[in-house]
Amino acid sequence: MEITFELGYALDTFYFLICGALVMWMAAGFAMLEAGLVRAKNTTEILTKNVALFAIACTMYMICGYGIMYGGGDWGPFLSGIMGDGATGVAEDPATYAPSADFFFQVVFVATAMSIVSGAVAERMKLWAFLAFAVVMTGFIYPMEGAWTWGGEAVFGMYTLGDLGFSDFAGSGIVHMAGAAAALAGVLVLGARKGKYTADGKVNAIPGANLPLATLGTFILWMGWFGFNGGSVLATATVESANAVAIVFMNTNAAAAGGAIAALIVARILFGKADLTMVLNGALAGLVAITAEPSTPTPLQATLFGGLGGILVVLSIVALDKVKIDDPVGAISVHGVVGLLGLILVPFTNDGSSISGQLIGAATIFVWVFVVSLVVWLVIKAVMGVRVSEEEEFDGVDMSECGLEAYPDFTSGRS
Repeated sequence: MEITFELGYALDTFYFLICGALVMWMAAGFAMLEAGLVRAKNTTEILTKNVALFAIACTMYMICGYGIMYGGGDWGPFLSGIMGDGATGVAEDPATYAPSADFFFQVVFVATAMSIVSGAVAERMKLWAFLAFAVVMTGFIYPMEGAWTWGGEAVFGMYTLGDLGFSDFAGSGIVHMAGAAAALAGVLVLGARKGKYTADGKVNAIPGANLPLATLGTFILWMGWFGFNGGSVLATATVESANAVAIVFMNTNAAAAGGAIAALIVARILFGKADLTMVLNGALAGLVAITAEPSTPTPLQATLFGGLGGILVVLSIVALDKVKIDDPVGAISVHGVVGLLGLILVPFTNDGSSISGQLIGAATIFVWVFVVSLVVWLVIKAVMGVRVSEEEEFDGVDMSECGLEAYPDFTSGRS
């Protein structure tokens, strides 16, 4: 069955926009997940961070990020376009969707990468220090590594990742591992929460205030991931592309289920209990693991890949605690460690990639994001400081940073 260019253009543009809206809804998922896993006295601040970082990401990516990533080094072609008629016009064949739809879909990915940082540095970072970093991360750090990968540019003129056999369908490395690398740099500069680790090496659990909210956030993210991976097919107006979308949706869901089941079993073996937080992170780990290549595995392979992610994330969270890297929501493990796993799994089902290409790509992304983020965090620390005072941390950052409490009837006696 033939389809006219105009109808295909309309359908693909509409599909792109709907998938972008689903990914935008992941911002709510991150906000709810993080709000559920922090203590009640820090809830307002974490919600403020999530709303503000999304707005900053949208603005910075419009001003310069999109141009850096897809403009061949030109710092503002999209901004120029919306001031004129370039980005609001009609794309020429062979593109099958509106340029503005492409921007919208890309910008919500940037916000996702920055949301990963938010949870890892929760409960002890200054709000404005975090927002200052968000400006640099979304306007420069992420777009640069995006240019070397999805943008097809050579890395500092030395090599092109695509030519080396690197493939990342929807961003296990480009989005998730990048966000985790920035988060790791921030956590190392920031240090652990007071009372998390004792001098003799004991790890003290600091439970979140609202596990129902964290569970809701996980399900929102699970749903939003269908847009994240499904939209990365970039089309749906033909039989072939529609079938590809259906496969991606099916495998995305299978991997999340596999991750949740595997994490549940591992948690039961290690802790003797069905740890809900591990199950939630297991589902997210399964989603991250399949994101690098959801179109080529069989459903059983996708489930197994997700299961590997679920196993790895539990072990990683435990290991990071042993070396005193304090990540309140497990973001570095979910998005970083499992993001690397996702990249390594690609060649097992995608003949167009190679293990060496995946490892070189992963190293390029991690080193760039981690090193530059570390420098930015250190500059922010020198200029304005990154950590709240001990008194503010003890009382909770809601009042000191935002002047509001999320649960005013329940936080009068803080601990």
